Amino acid sequence: MIVTRALTKRYGRLLVVDQVDLDVREGDRYGFLGPNGSGKTTVVRMLLGLVYATSGEITVMGRPVPKRVSEVLPSIGSLVEGPSAYGHLSGRANLALIDAAGKAGSRRTRRRRIGTALERAGLAGVDSRPVKRYSLGMRQRLGLAAALLRSPRLLILDEPTNGLDPQGIREIRDLLAELNAAGTTVFMSSHQLAEVEQLCTRVGIVDRGRLVKQDDLAAMRAPTGRAIVRTPDPDRAVAVLDGQVDHRDADRLLVADADTAAINARLVAAGVRVSEITAERRSLEDVVLSVTGTGSDHFGGPGPVPRTESRGTS
Repeated sequence: MIVTRALTKRYGRLLVVDQVDLDVREGDRYGFLGPNGSGKTTVVRMLLGLVYATSGEITVMGRPVPKRVSEVLPSIGSLVEGPSAYGHLSGRANLALIDAAGKAGSRRTRRRRIGTALERAGLAGVDSRPVKRYSLGMRQRLGLAAALLRSPRLLILDEPTNGLDPQGIREIRDLLAELNAAGTTVFMSSHQLAEVEQLCTRVGIVDRGRLVKQDDLAAMRAPTGRAIVRTPDPDRAVAVLDGQVDHRDADRLLVADADTAAINARLVAAGVRVSEITAERRSLEDVVLSVTGTGSDHFGGPGPVPRTESRGTS
């Protein structure tokens, strides 16, 4: 669906995107993850033909970009760097202008298409107030509604949950999962680890303009070879496991053994109650730390890891 080869962008002497090779497959929910200043938005703009690459190749839905981008734009919904709109007009009026300019469908069905897009983006009850009076979250929803007008095969979204409250974030996440299940490929740039981990099936991690890791999320979050045990009898469990407990936090034990069935059998045989036992898996933050050295504080979540300097634009 999206393929880039050695994609590079310079602004004068500043290297913003450095030899990026993206591989986004049809049906993916692809999270393009990186801290602010890592080059994400520049890549997104190049995918849409809004910015020309300094060097490298881009193919979107089998067409070279920017040379033949006009052939695929009718099948793409996009939201880049926040939605743009005429502030003095209502949200509906703005969508009507976008729909007319994009020739998304018959004029006779425009009202229905706009209503459907607003409902899916969580703005079904929007009134006639001008967009300049919208909150940031409402503007973000309006931008997503505009992206949905064409019933796109591909959604390219730049920080789509920016400005939304937790309920709004969940609603957008559910909507994107629903659209993906119906056949829409989703490419979403974000600096939010939690959002990418909850929504995406495939992830590319970018740092200082370079793509440092790209894989299926399930493969990234492979088992660590240890097990997590929760028990109301932690002292007895530690004794039974005889030196295999790497870490204890109240009733939670981290055991240096991946055979959860065998661990459970040993504990139960010794009369130790087991509330929960599961294989430990790497978190997305663990993966990010391993390839960038940058913690969750830099990616939009809590974390004590110090910040490092970054270059380029996001």
